[in-house]
Amino acid sequence: MKAFITGSSRGQLYWELERTVPDGVEIVHPAERLDITDDEAVRSMIDGLKPDVVINAAAYTAVDKAESEPEQAMAVNAAAVESLARASTACGAHLLHVSTDFVFGQGRGVPFPEDAEVAPVSVYGKTKLAGEQALRRLMPDTSLCVRTAWVYSSHGNNFVKTMLRLMNERGEVGVIADQIGSPTWANSLAGALWHAASRRASGTMHWTGAGVASWYDFAVAIQEEAQSLGLIDRAVVVNPLTTEQYPTPAARPHYSVLELTRTWQALDLRAEHWRNDLRTMLKELT
Repeated sequence: MKAFITGSSRGQLYWELERTVPDGVEIVHPAERLDITDDEAVRSMIDGLKPDVVINAAAYTAVDKAESEPEQAMAVNAAAVESLARASTACGAHLLHVSTDFVFGQGRGVPFPEDAEVAPVSVYGKTKLAGEQALRRLMPDTSLCVRTAWVYSSHGNNFVKTMLRLMNERGEVGVIADQIGSPTWANSLAGALWHAASRRASGTMHWTGAGVASWYDFAVAIQEEAQSLGLIDRAVVVNPLTTEQYPTPAARPHYSVLELTRTWQALDLRAEHWRNDLRTMLKELT
């Protein structure tokens, strides 16, 4: 199977996809030379490589910056998905697209199933939803949309590595305690994508780490696991904050846990609890 991955090797999901590529799969390059907002370049690249599967790991993910750059976010998160869908259809490729929990609204304390009502509260969420809608319109039977959340890795920039840096620099940190979700190791997400690709899964699925946490819970776990591994040399005070105490340009959902059981059943694959994945990932930094 020939696979083409959009994105950059600087990105954590792209990196994890490369290092978890299954036997029998050849990654065809060079994705990094592709501007996915250039429709003609996308068509030419995919037509020339003729992959069996395209995995779209590229996204505009600067949630707050998107509020002041809606056109750029829409170009990457929606218009580019249309280009990828048309080019994939033309060469008969299966397209896997990564989306986000931000397509949903504030939540009511129960996990969102795949068919839950969407109501994004930020520009980022709206542009990602537009990408999902384009995918379903153009490739209803030959594509898969995988929603995820709170992604981290030992590679690239993310919440875990930011917490480690701050905990080594400061005596205390403040972290939001009233936003609830599910941390996701990019390595786990990559494995699920490859598994789905091998089955040519279609429709919409959810993949995150199992279990739930607030950002505060996540930070406390990072400190405990990192201290046990010698990544930080002392415990610092982790202060819980409310969303109102830490305002941001973009609104965040207060509860965005994704329902996972349908995906587990469809793929015959279960996610690890997020804390187990966190521990495994942190060992890579030792």
